[in-house]
Amino acid sequence: MKKILVIVIVLAGLSLLGWQIYQKVVASQKGNSKRLAVKVAVEVKPVETASIRDVHEFTGTLYPRSQFVVAPKIAGRLKKLMFDIGDKVDPEQLIAVLDDEEYIQQVDQAKAELEVSRANLEEKQNSLEISGREYERTVVLRHKKIASVSELDTAESNYKNQEAKLKVARSQVVQNEAALKVAQVRLSYTQIKVPPKENKENNEYQLIGERFVHEGAMLAANTPIVSILDIHNLIAVMHVIERDYSKIRLGMKASVATDAFPGKTFSGEIIRMAPLLKEKSREARIEIEIANKEILLKPGMFVRVQLEFARKENTTVVPLDALTKREGRQGVFMVEKQTNKTRFVPVKTGIINGTRVEILNPPLAGLVITLGHHLLEDGAAIILPAEKQQSRPPKGKDQKGSPPGKKDKRPKPEAKS
Repeated sequence: MKKILVIVIVLAGLSLLGWQIYQKVVASQKGNSKRLAVKVAVEVKPVETASIRDVHEFTGTLYPRSQFVVAPKIAGRLKKLMFDIGDKVDPEQLIAVLDDEEYIQQVDQAKAELEVSRANLEEKQNSLEISGREYERTVVLRHKKIASVSELDTAESNYKNQEAKLKVARSQVVQNEAALKVAQVRLSYTQIKVPPKENKENNEYQLIGERFVHEGAMLAANTPIVSILDIHNLIAVMHVIERDYSKIRLGMKASVATDAFPGKTFSGEIIRMAPLLKEKSREARIEIEIANKEILLKPGMFVRVQLEFARKENTTVVPLDALTKREGRQGVFMVEKQTNKTRFVPVKTGIINGTRVEILNPPLAGLVITLGHHLLEDGAAIILPAEKQQSRPPKGKDQKGSPPGKKDKRPKPEAKS
């Protein structure tokens, strides 16, 4: 008995649930039919066949192609500084001079010591010659049994001693020559010059970027004096995320613009790509070389870089505003002119450049709805822009044909008593 009662209750619950579902389905169908019956005013644009580009814009900063700091290798007082910020300099040109009196004295001292060692060398050579002749004479006398063995040993020992002293004198000359070269090199360090370029064919001038000291300052070794820039070619550095990194290739052309020169673009080329992405930012460093023959661009400028990843010619494109979604599918609403109704067409898109989108399939032709499609369903009735113009009253008149704002001055009929 209890089982029968439970079964009856379950069947009653299922019947009630089914009735509620049926009521909702009927209500939704009525709502859809009402929505389809109401005409919606829309804006339309034609489907076009045109070219489209996949262009992405990045931001970056300009850096000089080469930049280095000129500093002295020795300590001293800055006696003369020939250039200032913005001046042009050439390779191996004299930039600054340090106080050199102490180093000149060191050179003179090294020269004097070298002369002494050379004179000593000459003396030892003469002594060696004398001892050599004495040794040879003693050898002859010994053969004749005139000189004793001890006299021969003494002459031989004296000769070898003078020979050793000569070697020491020669070494002293070499040592003093090296000391003189060191003193001359240190003296040359007081003349601070622009380093020579590795590429001798590149004779372009460079510019003084910064000045760090003034004349009369006491400088330690390696104290910065000025920085020198080569800006005939600049490097634009930008950082890209991994989604764009895979699309970038070495040698890819770039268009560079800056707020300093509105409307003007500069050409560049990607010359370096970092082989890793930073873990914190998930970005990789990209370097673009830009020709700067007119020296318009300057290091530190903020730039916008455009890269073209793809280009399609004679392809089907529609306005980006025409894309919409229905039931999870992306598509567009096409206009059927014969019935003034819509038809939802699912599409597969290609390149999107911000205002237009490429339609890969299916083939489209005609008009697409760009405004008002959020109120539409497949097969909905619409009002085209031309029909809206016709339904409006003439400008400057009300519905009865009288200009707005003017009262009817005709006498009104008197009311009957």
